[in-house]
Amino acid sequence: MFSPQGPSLRELCVQALSSVERGYDHLAPKFDHTPFRTPDGVLEATVQALSAAGPFDRGLDVCCGTGAGLTLLGRVCRQRVTGVDFSAGMLVKAHDAVPGATLVRADARALPFTEGFDLAVTFGALGHFLPSERPALFDGVHRALRPGGLFAVGLGELPSRNNRAYWLSLGFDLAMLVRNAVVLPSFVMYYRTAPAVAVRRDLRAAGFTVESVDLPAGDEDDLRFSLVLARKPAGPAWRPRPRRSPARSGS
Repeated sequence: MFSPQGPSLRELCVQALSSVERGYDHLAPKFDHTPFRTPDGVLEATVQALSAAGPFDRGLDVCCGTGAGLTLLGRVCRQRVTGVDFSAGMLVKAHDAVPGATLVRADARALPFTEGFDLAVTFGALGHFLPSERPALFDGVHRALRPGGLFAVGLGELPSRNNRAYWLSLGFDLAMLVRNAVVLPSFVMYYRTAPAVAVRRDLRAAGFTVESVDLPAGDEDDLRFSLVLARKPAGPAWRPRPRRSPARSGS
């Protein structure tokens, strides 16, 4: 499906009936041949935007997947880059793509870092977190960055209702809701639960200052892309109010 090198319909069904972690373990060998991977045009435009915002020393790719973001970090960071993901299968592919990167298997809702990075990025991952889980994710990134550090979030913004992507994403999310209502463990993957306005709001609540830039997406004509640039203040440490950690079964 998608391309001769991509997953078959059967392989996608196995993924969809697994947990997020196990599903991506199954998909990892063929993930780069699916539309789920962030388009190269978006990654290249991000490199240009971050090169203008640098320089950066150490970089962190949150939910690094097969390593596309790590490759980007290697172009804009002067020191070693780190990727974190909770899928062992994805980390194997990330190692193949960027052998010199430090790779850490961990849940992004509980990142094990403190003020170790100048730059953090994430692409295509926010759909794997329920809205109630984003605060824990963003608090962890805030904690992982040094004062003055930057968190770059690549977002695909849904177009208007007269575009096919609007209806495809709606149908996909409705199918996921039905699937998760009748099958355990849950597979958290939604296209419509992380709109840009909500992401920017949650980043500000975590203590970041936030701005956005539009990104050219090359041949992608169904989605508009933007890069949210969230800056950790360079002054005294800002500490968010403690939040209760949401529970998710099966992941």
